[in-house]
Amino acid sequence: GLAIALVYEHGRLVRGVTRGTGRIGEDVTPNVRTIKGVPHRLTGSDEHPVPELVEVRGEIYFPAAMFDDFNAAMQESEGRTFANPRNAAAGSLRQKDPKITAQRPLRMVVHGMGARRGFTIDSQSHAYELLHAWGLPTSDRVRVVASLDEVKEYIEYYGKHRHDVEHEIDGVVVKVDDLALQ
Repeated sequence: GLAIALVYEHGRLVRGVTRGTGRIGEDVTPNVRTIKGVPHRLTGSDEHPVPELVEVRGEIYFPAAMFDDFNAAMQESEGRTFANPRNAAAGSLRQKDPKITAQRPLRMVVHGMGARRGFTIDSQSHAYELLHAWGLPTSDRVRVVASLDEVKEYIEYYGKHRHDVEHEIDGVVVKVDDLALQ
């Protein structure tokens, strides 16, 4: 996929930016607003109120199951294709016209937080709990495990089942749950 950072102020999506150079990204806010599953407003509750500010980080991806059909249709209509789903996601998100982006089956998965104000977190799992509670698209594959052996089992599983995931993956990301230890 393509790395993305979304900024929500008082629960409202105000900005979507690509990773770009790592310091300066491209503002793709109008295009992000067209992606199915990306909330324009976060949902809060008494247990998980909407924060004053939160930057969420994730990936915009092109579902692998839709790629071949999309490429075939694009070849027929425009005489060209994308090399792979990652290029399709990047090219689709960076369109000048959000109406074109809206026609592409892009999705997003959120995997972390950046800037935040109005709440604290002490663990990665707590962050995922909040992201999910606010209505953001999170992975159902996240696991908190207690040992290095369990981490190795998880890695081995996805080494064998990487093509069972709805988007292309290079591998898995292992994070220390306790933010103080990170």
